[in-house]
Amino acid sequence: MERSLYQNLLQWKQQPERKPLLLQGTRQVGKTFLLKAFGNNEYKDCAYFNFEETPKLSSLFESTLNTDVLIESLSAFWGRKIKPGATLIFMDEIQAFPRALTSLKYFHEQAPQYHVAAAGSLLGVSVGKTSSFPVGKVSFMTLYPMSFFEYLTALNEHLLVKLILKAEKWQPLPDLIHEKLLRLFKFYLYLGGMPEVIKQYITNHDIEEVRTIQKEILKAYERDFSKYTTASEAIRISEIWRSIPSQLARENKKFKYSDVTKGGRTSRFESAIEWLRNTGLIYTANYIKTAKLPLDGYADMGKFKVYLFDTGLLAAKLDLPSQVIIENSKLFSEYNGAFIENHVATELVRSGFENLFYWSSNSQAEVDFVLAKNKDIFPIEVKSGYSRKTKSLKIFADKFNPSFRYRFSPRNITLDNNFINIPLYAVPLLYKEQDIP
Repeated sequence: MERSLYQNLLQWKQQPERKPLLLQGTRQVGKTFLLKAFGNNEYKDCAYFNFEETPKLSSLFESTLNTDVLIESLSAFWGRKIKPGATLIFMDEIQAFPRALTSLKYFHEQAPQYHVAAAGSLLGVSVGKTSSFPVGKVSFMTLYPMSFFEYLTALNEHLLVKLILKAEKWQPLPDLIHEKLLRLFKFYLYLGGMPEVIKQYITNHDIEEVRTIQKEILKAYERDFSKYTTASEAIRISEIWRSIPSQLARENKKFKYSDVTKGGRTSRFESAIEWLRNTGLIYTANYIKTAKLPLDGYADMGKFKVYLFDTGLLAAKLDLPSQVIIENSKLFSEYNGAFIENHVATELVRSGFENLFYWSSNSQAEVDFVLAKNKDIFPIEVKSGYSRKTKSLKIFADKFNPSFRYRFSPRNITLDNNFINIPLYAVPLLYKEQDIP
């Protein structure tokens, strides 16, 4: 299946001052598949080394980090000559052996003629535990679950993607196209973006098997909690992880430690939240007191909302029945709109808004997301229904006078003065430079 990050890999390959590449992302988002496909398609050879499957690989790095010796040893282990520029050296699950991570520094300094890529699933956790991480010596990329646009491409609906991205001057799409996209989007919202899930569904259309795969993925993540942390920390992480659906189900989605466990406190769970953030399994949006730049300077780090990195896994955690896919807009409104707000959060993070924020005013109004772009601040409201009311956006606008106000809803594209409605399936329109007024 095509991944949009492939184009970024091609650009990396052509860079004259190319550094070793470190591809991050949670487990099972397709890192191995993508880099193998890239290596096999764009190079004569792809030398693949997996540090979890083959622990004895670590012995090659224990005695030396001299790149001449490493290339000779890796070639012998692989069984073929590794050639500069012709072979992609792919080190997978590199977080399992910190000295392999450190070696990337020496490949950059001593052997830049070799093309080296590495992937890891828990790098956000592992990097913090080693002082020998090659800071400034590697290029980073992050692979997320498949987006709705990538899902459409997997369905061979390339033209639909082009129609959305070519929407000129915020003109609405034809009604038939809009309704088709909403129908496909509901399936995507339920399936989520894990490649194995999407591949299975496209191949077999077995919704029951989809849920089985999702449950297996969730179990794999929970196994990581105990594998990569202490026993006591694993318990706290699991408690946070299991509380996320109920936290999102509330009308006010502000995260409450007391909802995790009776008497829960920040001091008990703060590190668990940070662990889940560093692994990429959750995203957070912090409350801002006022809409001024820089936004993080006005953030209250003790007040935040938590989102799961994939809506399909959120549906699986809730055991949401598949019937909601076909029941009009029920999936959009389930759990107080948790699914669509979660979806928008994942799309914003994917687009580069790594730090998310929200704003509220004395219980009179709440703006789901507040973002900064091009030295401007703009509010975003997420609606599960077709209501035209924009009370919260108006209150925000009266107070902070943003250039534009945005709403994501099931409605078609709409431009009304400085108010823009974007369909739920078209979040990327927000951050396409040429499409922002």
